[in-house]
Amino acid sequence: MKIAMIVVRSLMGLLLLFASVTYLFKLFPVPAMEGAIKTYNEGLAVVNMMFYVKIIELICGIAFLTGRFVTLAVVVIFPIILNIVLFHAVVQPAGLPAGVFLLVGNLFIAYYYRKNYAPLFSMK
Repeated sequence: MKIAMIVVRSLMGLLLLFASVTYLFKLFPVPAMEGAIKTYNEGLAVVNMMFYVKIIELICGIAFLTGRFVTLAVVVIFPIILNIVLFHAVVQPAGLPAGVFLLVGNLFIAYYYRKNYAPLFSMK
């Protein structure tokens, strides 16, 4: 199970790192958007939210790749991954497989480190 966790953690880290670096350094041209996708992205652009989301993705991707602060990275990245899955499920189904991989991988890593989360749920 340890090898599976390392593989999943590394793949998630690479995917998050790739997504954040390509956005932050504008390595690929932005495709033309229309409809609901354009409205969604314009809403995020007004408050510059995508920049902050990509910075969080970058930090969590580095944490997954290095193996440090993984327990914290799993908690921090979960709402972003959930948003990715819901966005692709509702608006753009083409990207759903990557989102589902991130969600399942994140849940797998959270399950692997479940002992680290036990104090959060204990009553004192």
